[in-house]
Amino acid sequence: MASPFSLENKVAIVTGSSRGIGRSIAEHCAALGAKVVVSSRKADACQEVAVGIKGKGGEATVIPCNISRKPEVEALIAGTVKQYGGIDILVCNAAVNPYFGPLGGISDEQFDKIMASNIKSNLWLANLAIPHIVQRGGGSVIVISSIGGIRGSGMLGAYGISKAADFSLARSLAVEWGPKNVRVNCIAPGLVKTDFARALWEDEVNVAKRNAQTPLRRIGMPDEIGGVAAFLAGPAASFITGQVIVADGGVTIA
Repeated sequence: MASPFSLENKVAIVTGSSRGIGRSIAEHCAALGAKVVVSSRKADACQEVAVGIKGKGGEATVIPCNISRKPEVEALIAGTVKQYGGIDILVCNAAVNPYFGPLGGISDEQFDKIMASNIKSNLWLANLAIPHIVQRGGGSVIVISSIGGIRGSGMLGAYGISKAADFSLARSLAVEWGPKNVRVNCIAPGLVKTDFARALWEDEVNVAKRNAQTPLRRIGMPDEIGGVAAFLAGPAASFITGQVIVADGGVTIA
């Protein structure tokens, strides 16, 4: 019996994969046999990840992309198809949060940037990549969301709105593309030790309070999300679609 976790000969695009959760996802997919396209705004940071993957016997290429710019998103998809002949897995991980504060203080520009980068870019990526996934007989789309889409927040409200919208986007894409054997799911991490969330986990008082409220009594690490994404990408998750997989140490159930 072939391993249900194998991604051998699959082609995976991972946005925002130069560091943190995205990097872990790229590394996990490569370790399971996928040919990985490492992508973020900075080519040199992506190259470091690709070199690491190749050093462990994996296959990776770099295609830089700012997901807020549609021509760059189009170039990412086209470049992947040119390099590897198709796409099997799309991981929409890149996101922004230029504003920390109550919704009453957010500017239109900040709100629009969050919605464009965290929602619209995912729709661009899906609409461009999924037809290629269909040509390969089906595959997996994974949107990295957040428990911010489940819980209210006094300081991260706009970010939470965008992440809740990702849940709905994944469900609708799952319904639309399920007949073509394309699965679409979200992962909703809790607080994870990444540069993106540094302001939260560097606050010792905040982390101590969070840990006390979390059944596992700690925050997460990027590799604890990378493995979940690799699972959803492969045949072990072949009957899972339209779902939000929460990986938060239990904080939302406590």
